[in-house]
Amino acid sequence: MQPLHPPGWVRPKGYAHGALARGTLVVTGGLLGWDGQERFVADDFLGQLRQVLVNLKAVLAEAGAGPEHLVRLTWYLADRREYLADLTAVGEIYRAELGRHYPPMTVIEVAALMEPGARLEVEAMAVIPDGSPGGGAAASG
Repeated sequence: MQPLHPPGWVRPKGYAHGALARGTLVVTGGLLGWDGQERFVADDFLGQLRQVLVNLKAVLAEAGAGPEHLVRLTWYLADRREYLADLTAVGEIYRAELGRHYPPMTVIEVAALMEPGARLEVEAMAVIPDGSPGGGAAASG
């Protein structure tokens, strides 16, 4: 992914204005902060955030991709105050799980999430470059 930052624009912190990528597209549904058996691992926002990002890495790996292939993230929050309450911790969790790769990202507060107890839901798009190891071929399922 090539981040897109038009000349003269303030460089964003923790995300990109846009992205340029070419290859095999990987798209996730809304990922929640629960484990593979659909049990929430934490009740709090930061605990669920960590699990969402762990889950995201697992879905990407299933396609032969990693966090470096992300080209778009959309976060849906049950309460934006939880996100804003500790941006330092949010950043630390993000970097611990996804590294220092910052694709374009949108964060939206919603009236409610479909799953009771969910504090956030994250959708992602990734692009595995043509000719990459693994070739972007998804695992059969």
